[in-house]
Amino acid sequence: MDNNLNNNEEEYLTISMTLEDGTELDCEIVAKFEAGGQEYVALYPDKLIDGMEEDDVWFYRFKELNGDDVEITPLETEEEYEIVADAFDEYLDYMEYLDMVGEDDLAKED
Repeated sequence: MDNNLNNNEEEYLTISMTLEDGTELDCEIVAKFEAGGQEYVALYPDKLIDGMEEDDVWFYRFKELNGDDVEITPLETEEEYEIVADAFDEYLDYMEYLDMVGEDDLAKED
């Protein structure tokens, strides 16, 4: 799988990737987060793949290399998937909380 970070005009990062079947995708990095001491990303592809729902995201292990190159590797076990999915849900909950309270109000609490 080829992977390269791109910074596009809409101010979000994407990863260009080629799947095993040769399909080329640009995936928006929805979130980069840690779970169990490992960095992960949640990716949203620019087009739907067979069997994929519209709001599905893909989870990958994430490692920054030199320059704009990154290494993403698939999750290995169902247990790892559950850990990563739970961490992503917590991340989404936190982001929703920040939207409700506002980051400025949160800083005042500290």
